[in-house]
Amino acid sequence: MVPALPCALACVMFVTSPGALAAQTPAVDSLRARVEAAEAAIEMLRSQLATEAASAVRTRSRTSLELSGRVLMHTFANSRRTNNADVPLFALPNAAGPEGGLALAIRQTVLGLAFSATDVLGGDFLGDLDVDFYGGQQPSTGGRTFPLIRLRTVRAAINWTHGELLLGQEQPLITNVNPQSLASVGVPGFTAAGNLWLWLPQVRGTVQTAGRVRFGLQGAVLAPTSGDPAGLFDTDFDPAEKTRKPYLQGRVRVSWGEDETAGEFGVGVHRGWLYDAANVERTSEALAASFVVPVGRRLELRGEAFDGQALRGLGGGGIGQGLGATGDPVRTRGGWGQLNLRASSRVLTGIGFGFDDPEDADVPAGGRLKNEVAEAHLHWRPSGPMVIGLEFRRARTRFASGPLTNDHLNLALGFEF
Repeated sequence: MVPALPCALACVMFVTSPGALAAQTPAVDSLRARVEAAEAAIEMLRSQLATEAASAVRTRSRTSLELSGRVLMHTFANSRRTNNADVPLFALPNAAGPEGGLALAIRQTVLGLAFSATDVLGGDFLGDLDVDFYGGQQPSTGGRTFPLIRLRTVRAAINWTHGELLLGQEQPLITNVNPQSLASVGVPGFTAAGNLWLWLPQVRGTVQTAGRVRFGLQGAVLAPTSGDPAGLFDTDFDPAEKTRKPYLQGRVRVSWGEDETAGEFGVGVHRGWLYDAANVERTSEALAASFVVPVGRRLELRGEAFDGQALRGLGGGGIGQGLGATGDPVRTRGGWGQLNLRASSRVLTGIGFGFDDPEDADVPAGGRLKNEVAEAHLHWRPSGPMVIGLEFRRARTRFASGPLTNDHLNLALGFEF
């Protein structure tokens, strides 16, 4: 057996020999460089975290507050007269002078606040608020360049494993899906063409199963509304509020997947009441379905369908016509569908179609008998926060005198944060 001491001395002499040191130097230098790079990355991360902590917006309760928004400037053109220039819903008969026009506006800019907290009544709390500048414009020379701020949605929700409680202002429970659009932000796409969207104060409850496929039962008590316009400052009870009865909605749903592959299908019912001009109580009711169906990670189909009556108060049902000349509810059916393709992480494109078809006999004289809208859109996020949207929309509105068609072209330029 070789003595231990001579073996150790031999090893030390080999390792410390010039040849051995030369062979080890590249490895040692590489390791040292990696350690230095890691230390620099850690120091940069610490600096970024310290900057975020110092600049974070916090509430009075010391909860972090998240600010988000999308600033958009729209350039748009219409081929004829419509109910609204920048987000036209349906075509109108000609007035004196030219029919269409070209304009720019920035009033579809949206700002949002959100915060969350854990362990609230045994669940997770989420609160958020969204506003935009689509609340009209001051009567002035500037017109559309002096838009008024408007409250969109406000939600306070507590989520548990098997349920949710929501209070706030949100879309109707039975039609809780909107199309993708950078051109229709102030008013969601396919309004008056199959989309019942109006944000209403409500209390909503949900119970559901757990697992990859989840079944849920939902109910909501909503603010009653006939859809009649309110005054500039002072308001009075509208024909639905005068009944002293809230709107009621219920829904069953099935949902599955997470994130890009999340899908949902639901069927719901709506019931409400309102007075006609003779103070006779009429019924607002609907049966509706909504769906979001992903096909892989790039393709998605979404939409809604409904059948009911006196649905003006839910966001333009009956093409904005709730009661007929005799006070009878306007019966109507409609829906919309949209196919979206996410070509890449920065490009989204798609097409859609929607319609609203009231019963002709229920529509007041000179009213709108049917409204159809077809659209194609392209959304591009070229770099960082920048966003660009191009959308073409054609509305075909039928009157007793015949159909009228408006072509709307919209270019949106802006950024998100």
